[in-house]
Amino acid sequence: MSEPAKRPLTLRDVSEASGVSQMTVSRVLRNRGDVSENTRLRVLAAAKALGYVPNKIAGALASNRVNLIAVIIPSLSNMVFPEVLNGINDLLDDTGLQPVVGVTDYLAEKEERVLYEMLSWRPSGIIVAGLEHSDASRAMLKGAGIPVVEIMDTDGKPIDAMVGISHRRAGQEMAQAILRSGYRRVGFMGTKMAHDHRARKRFEGFTQALAREGVEIEDRAFYSGGSALVKGREMTREMLERSPDLDFFYYSNDMIGAGGLLYLLEQGIDVPGQVGLAGFNGLDLLQGLPRQLATMDACRREIGQRAAQIITARLADPPQEIESQVTLAPVISYGQTLKRR
Repeated sequence: MSEPAKRPLTLRDVSEASGVSQMTVSRVLRNRGDVSENTRLRVLAAAKALGYVPNKIAGALASNRVNLIAVIIPSLSNMVFPEVLNGINDLLDDTGLQPVVGVTDYLAEKEERVLYEMLSWRPSGIIVAGLEHSDASRAMLKGAGIPVVEIMDTDGKPIDAMVGISHRRAGQEMAQAILRSGYRRVGFMGTKMAHDHRARKRFEGFTQALAREGVEIEDRAFYSGGSALVKGREMTREMLERSPDLDFFYYSNDMIGAGGLLYLLEQGIDVPGQVGLAGFNGLDLLQGLPRQLATMDACRREIGQRAAQIITARLADPPQEIESQVTLAPVISYGQTLKRR
């Protein structure tokens, strides 16, 4: 014999369990109205014992918004973005706002679908990675009528607010550090850049800074998919076979840089004397490498915090004045793979 279908709990259930009216239960759960502390505690205890969760959709119909912040990022496998999410969560933790995450896989058409679904729930704000969007996504963001913060990148014009770093400047500063250290024969390895706009901008800044000193990238390789650590090893081996005279490898991220470092050390190559290396992101995970990889911190957690801070300031009653275009300054870590002169 099949069990009867379970029905959702209602205000009436909490009312009966706590011995107060449904209107009083509603006031307590919405934190509205004048209710004694004893009554409030009794209602909350009854709701918790029952496992009752208020229906936020009903309240949202009146306000036309729910207390959700849509956070749209390109990847969860990329270790950069969990730190950004931690920063967002840090700031929203005591606000009553909850982040809800959508993933685009670096695809413009998927960003459109994720954004459409997110906006259909009428969130109170949007945090979205990057400044590049399709025309359809841009139109939705402009017409959302809520705070929109684009994060990670400030090389461009935002729709509303933005928080990030200048990736072109980051590439330029790393190139200048490499040249100051005496390296001149440079190879580059990175992700395919058709969809990774921030990696593309770092590459542009890097090559421009080299060119100003009369230096060109002598070899380059790009990859997509698979383990970045393994790809770093493979690309470094192949590049060294093609161009054995290179004295520096610049990687678009730390994970492929770590793979390259492990390969070079296995081959007995003097790092950084014979060959120098640098990555990007400043991942704490790689502190256990045989040598500390030169890198640049991308300010990930602070980006998340500052973006959430803009959202909460805009939603305050009354709204608070706050800087809405924030460019943070990443710092080079020379580690043990980039000579200092």
